Amino acid sequence: MIEIITGSLEEQIIKFLQKTYPVTVEDIKQKLHLSKNTTTRVLQKLQMKNIIKLEPLPGKTYIRLLRNDFRFIGKKHQKKFIKHYENKKTQKNKEEHNSFMYS
Repeated sequence: MIEIITGSLEEQIIKFLQKTYPVTVEDIKQKLHLSKNTTTRVLQKLQMKNIIKLEPLPGKTYIRLLRNDFRFIGKKHQKKFIKHYENKKTQKNKEEHNSFMYS
């Protein structure tokens, strides 16, 4: 079982590889908005761990996922803040409860 930190580039690349196949280095670079140096550094790191295999072909380099036994560790963070809106009825009820008991 390979442990991957949640929120890291490794996690994003692995999840992208699990969803789509075949994938090139350019696809990952464009999808994750990374520079070429960052992409190659992370992919070489994953290749050294025997998680992926880079298959260079003329003009393109394809990436193949070799393993599927991953465990993502760390807290799951919510991507966006969710605003909770109150409808008019609950606002009126709050106004009624906040007023004086005897008027």
